[in-house]
Formats: sequence, C-alpha cells, structure tokens
Amino acid sequence: MSTKGYKTFKGGIHPPYFKELACGKPITPAPLPDEIRIPMSQHVGAPNEPLVSAGDRVEVGQKIGESQAFISAPVHSSVSGTVKSVEEITVFTGAKAKAVIITPDAEQPAFSGSPAKPVGDLTPEDLRKIARDAGLVGMGGAAFPTHVKLTPPKDKPIDTVIINACECEPFLTCDHRTMLERPEDLIEGLLLLMKAVEAKRGIIGIEANKMDAVELMQRKASGKAELSVEILDVKYPEGAEKQLIFALTGRKVPPGKLPSEVGCLVQNVGTAVALYEAATIGKPLYERVVTVTGNGVKTPSNFLVKVGTPVSTLIEAAGGLVEGTEKVIMGGPMTGWAQADLNAPVVKGTSGIVALTAELVDVREEHACVRCGKCVDVCPMFLMPNFIVDAVKKEEWGKAEMWGALDCFECGCCSYTCPAYIPHVEYVRKAKAEISALKK
Repeated sequence: MSTKGYKTFKGGIHPPYFKELACGKPITPAPLPDEIRIPMSQHVGAPNEPLVSAGDRVEVGQKIGESQAFISAPVHSSVSGTVKSVEEITVFTGAKAKAVIITPDAEQPAFSGSPAKPVGDLTPEDLRKIARDAGLVGMGGAAFPTHVKLTPPKDKPIDTVIINACECEPFLTCDHRTMLERPEDLIEGLLLLMKAVEAKRGIIGIEANKMDAVELMQRKASGKAELSVEILDVKYPEGAEKQLIFALTGRKVPPGKLPSEVGCLVQNVGTAVALYEAATIGKPLYERVVTVTGNGVKTPSNFLVKVGTPVSTLIEAAGGLVEGTEKVIMGGPMTGWAQADLNAPVVKGTSGIVALTAELVDVREEHACVRCGKCVDVCPMFLMPNFIVDAVKKEEWGKAEMWGALDCFECGCCSYTCPAYIPHVEYVRKAKAEISALKK
C-alpha cells in the first residue's frame, strides 16, 4: 500500500507527469491527411498480407489485410478512397514494413455498419470472433491481439477482468479523456469482456491523479454489484499487467506466466470501448484517440485519429513544433520510440505523440556503474538490471537470461533512476534478441 492508502505495488518511480498539458482538452477529430499509410503489421504476431492492389477502390472499415495465423489481427481501411500503392515504408520503430498507401476522398462518409446479432444474444465465441474480425488489439501500446487474450487455456478459467485505466506514462491523457467522454461505452465494453471469458467480477483501476474520472466511473458503475472502481497510487509503472493485478487483487503472476495463471484478464480503456463499438455497430478498429503533447508543441491536444495518419499531420494540428524542439516520441517518454521520420504513420497501438525541447531531453553520456543498487530498488519485477547489463557487455547470454532479461518488460525505471546514465533497456533488448537467436 502507499502512504496515502491507495493500492499499489513494490518498486517503481515518480517521474514528473506533465498531464496538465492536455488532460483538459476534449477529444476532437484530427484533420484528414493527403495520404493514409496503413502498415500490414500493427500487432504482436504474424503480419498480414494485403487484400488490395494499386488502383483498387476501398471504403472506410473495409478489410485490406489479413493473415490466417491465430496470433494476428486483420487491418482495415480508415478512409474511403483509392489505393495508390502497396509498398514498404518506415514505421515508428525505424523498421521497414509492407503498407497499403491510400489517397482519401475529399469527403469522407460516416461509418455505416451493423451488429452480427443483438448484443444480448452474443455468446463468448461470438465475442471472440467479433474481436478477431474487427482487428482489435491492446491499445495501451502492447498491441496483443484481443481475441487471443479472450481465449484463455481451458484449465485456467478467468474470474476477474481488469480495465487498466492507470495511464501511468507521463504526458499521455487519451484514456483519461475517453473515460470522461465515453463512460457508459467503457462500462458496456467491460461487461462484454467479462461475458467473453465468463468472468464474474470486473474492476476498473484508475490512478489518483484522475479523481474526476474515478468519481464519474463510480457513478456509472453504481448498481452493478459485479463491477468496482478502485483508486491506485500515482506511480509508474502502475499500469503494467503484473503490477496492476497484484495491486488490485493481491495475486502474483509467476515469472514467465500470463495473467490467466491467476484467473485475471487485463485490457486497456480504448480496447474495451473498441469491443463495444465492434459488437454494437460492427465497427472495426481503424481509428483511435491519440494525445499530442509535450513542451515541444504549441497546442497540446487529444485527437480522434484515423490509423495511417502521419505524425507530421498531428503535430501540425497541434499548432506545430516550438523552436528548440529536440525530440518527437511515439508513445510515452518511458516506453515510446523516438521518431527519425515524422512521416511514420499512427498505428493501433499509438497512444501519444510527445514533442520535447532540450530542457526535457536527457543526452548525458553513460558512465561506469557505481554499484548504488538504485536500479534494483525500483525494478517492479524484482530483477537485477545491473547484473543483466554486465552480462550483456561480456556477451554472456546465458547469464543474462539467468538474471531475468526475458522477464523484463522494459518499463525503463532502472534507466530513469541510474546516476551513471546507463541505458539498461537498450542492453535488455540486445539480450532478448541474442537469446532468441540462440534458441532458434
């Protein structure tokens, strides 16, 4: 427990949050760009193959990429328009990926769809199929296909569904705004998630720096005995799956295991709302709320953005970059990716675009470890980040695995607190790649 009595976990950090920049800004539609670039892989798992070719006509919500693999999620056109090309582009990670490039029509029709059947008649299997067909993925950044999460092993029943409404990354406010503007849809989405896995309890976990959302969600959930809204300490990474499960239920997910091991399922605010839309109006996941913020943009904002919109379009919509902006990050500053190319498109997992000036960009040089143990103290997974780094530097991949490199979820607490400015997460990513290559 925290000193304030709110639920939490051991470890973690308290960075400046800067949420005041955008938390009061209502969600508004983002401008339509001249070109939409939709990558075929926006999720964990097998990439899709395009279903369209240059010159084809596409409509908003039309499926344009698909894979037969179980761990995958189809992609849909976010606009009505004409396919310009199918080619490789640079995505937010800096990697190359196949994408469908679409020239949108000047006038965009509203999405028109219909549910598979009345919501009250939907079975768990129906909901899994709806999630798959709509291309739903975790919208907090991990982008794991939702239908896979809704298919736990038969010997590991789910009794509790948790909505991760912590939004513990600094700067980001898209989930906060979604709760304030669409509370009923979130509640209905949670109930559908519970129905999909036949869970008896639903919990919405919200950090204490969003008390307006806490009070609103508590009012909307009142009268539903199976639902509760819990207040969590303001701490990063409060929203990490294993930490959130422990804080809310006291259950500990064993190393290397999934939340289903302890009867839990965790989903993001945006994912729950997307399931509600897919089940009630047949809407695929082709747009999402994105926070565009930081001291490097003139007008921090929350936009409803069509997947495939270039980062540059959103920055322009937020008033443009201020003079002296040094870095633009897709995602939050703790786990996001610095952007070398502002033409990179928004994908399903894009929660924010953060622009920072020099005063908030840390460019200090790495020094030798001073053995202070701060990285160990803050690690929410109880790992030894300093030992992992040492093993990587010596290319001792077996030792790196022994010290828990594969259990690290790259929250960045260790790097944030290190007085020697060691980029622990970079070393962990290298260890994971090398260990994976050796196992193959």
